[in-house]
Amino acid sequence: MDALQAIYTRRSTRNYLPAAVEPEKLDRILEAAKQAPSGGNNQTNHFLVIRSREVIQNLIEMTEKAFAQMDIAEDTYASLKHAIAASKKGGYVFCYNAPVLIAVANRRDYGNNLADCACAIENMMVAANALDLGSCWINQLRWLNEEPALVTYLRSLGMKENERIYGAVILGYPATGNGLPNRHLMAQKGNEITYID
Repeated sequence: MDALQAIYTRRSTRNYLPAAVEPEKLDRILEAAKQAPSGGNNQTNHFLVIRSREVIQNLIEMTEKAFAQMDIAEDTYASLKHAIAASKKGGYVFCYNAPVLIAVANRRDYGNNLADCACAIENMMVAANALDLGSCWINQLRWLNEEPALVTYLRSLGMKENERIYGAVILGYPATGNGLPNRHLMAQKGNEITYID
């Protein structure tokens, strides 16, 4: 699969098989992440690669508890509104039971933290597609990146004191009939382009 095909056919996967991702594939995806551009070539992303089912379950419980305590306002972002409402009902699993969760941290005081993490996550999602794995961008840890209990727990996992999570991605084999990602092309309804010559 060439680079453009991997980009054009990448789709978010929200249903996973429990099968582990082979270390060789995971290494290739992380190398793609490390090759992403960063502001001033600072390379300050910190990848917390979580494969422990126990740790993922702890994060699921902590995020659900934090979201359940939030209120929904009229202007609350739709996906955040869903996370809050689902958490209040109970049983909210923000990472769709994927076997790998990669939380991407960066320095709190660095002006390009979100952009650098975004570039790395996009590289990981495209690489995952090329390697027949599903992926999905996960915002929930970023939305809660100042929640004290979650920050403390992430620091116990290796996040540095001056870091916060600015994005995450899940990886795994899709729970589809053939175990491959959904790769159908989707009609694009937004993303306006204006040429200025």
